[in-house]
Amino acid sequence: MSLNFYQPDRTVTGPAYSAWFKILATLVCTALAVYSVRIILGFPLLQYGFGVKVLLAGAALMLVISYYWFLRSMVTIDGRGISQTWMYNRRVEWPDVRSAKMIGIPYLSWLFPPRLVVRTGTAFVTFNGGNRELLIEFAKISMAYRMKR
Repeated sequence: MSLNFYQPDRTVTGPAYSAWFKILATLVCTALAVYSVRIILGFPLLQYGFGVKVLLAGAALMLVISYYWFLRSMVTIDGRGISQTWMYNRRVEWPDVRSAKMIGIPYLSWLFPPRLVVRTGTAFVTFNGGNRELLIEFAKISMAYRMKR
């Protein structure tokens, strides 16, 4: 028999990152792209070795992929558990949750909202909440598993 300490009233889905964070990510990626163009035009990159070219291309590719997923990532809390889409999807089922706690960065919660850190039997999984509904649900989950102790 498995005890579940928390079951949501309804399914809650929302963005993993707030609008402010997405704006900051856009500004940083744009600044890096402009800087990259400046570097490409100012230095003879074709004269560098193959390894340097691969490293720079890989860094640019990872920046583009990360930016795409910052904009697109979604979190869903339902009767089965919590999931977040990303390059690889994260999912934790309710019976696997041992504890849950919200953590945040003091004085910067307007930009980086608190996250939910879920402890399973063997790992910690972090979920980001980009809107008010998700953060309220994160607080409920955190309180339910705080009372579990």
